[in-house]
Amino acid sequence: MKFFADTADVDAIRELNDAGLLDGVTTNPSLIMKSGRDFKEVVTEIAGFVEGPVSAETVATDHETMLAEGRELAKIGDNIAIKVPLTLDGLKTCKVLSGEGRMVNVTLCFSANQALLAAKAGATFISPFIGRLDDINLDGMELISDIRTIYDNYGFETQILAASIRTVNHVTEAARIGADVATMPPEVIKKLAEHPLTTKGLDTFLADWEKTGQKIL
Repeated sequence: MKFFADTADVDAIRELNDAGLLDGVTTNPSLIMKSGRDFKEVVTEIAGFVEGPVSAETVATDHETMLAEGRELAKIGDNIAIKVPLTLDGLKTCKVLSGEGRMVNVTLCFSANQALLAAKAGATFISPFIGRLDDINLDGMELISDIRTIYDNYGFETQILAASIRTVNHVTEAARIGADVATMPPEVIKKLAEHPLTTKGLDTFLADWEKTGQKIL
């Protein structure tokens, strides 16, 4: 499974990237707003040091303007994945951009039928939102499972990008089902490394080592 950081915090992205834990980045208008920075400036900076896909979202709702925005964002770099909403205009834009050889991330997916349409439109990534479905008492993981089954049935190459991940358990379940990518806040990626028995074991080892009076360096 590939790990994407769902943030526009450049320092947090650099930390994970330098640790070798990052395969890409997803951004959206809300994350850009939180960063307090210029949209193109921050996306350009991220795409400059992250080798994998960096999703940059269009904000228009009509096809023609969305397409123009997508083409403009694509100029930032070859690793830009143009993010479009799962609407008819978004799917139409996806079809054109993917036909031009661009990576396209179709976002705000909440049903298997929507994911089927995105695959037919040539999407590189489909982004089903797990957490937001859980928020309204629907099973986000069931959606991931349904999409995996449908894509496998027909050999669609669109990658399932599990989004709106809130917990480490979301990551485990998405990986078990077979999601291709998990995009999550940096703090969730860090929590994947945590376990109380790891902490306890390390404390024991260090205490015993101190008793030996030895040094490695």
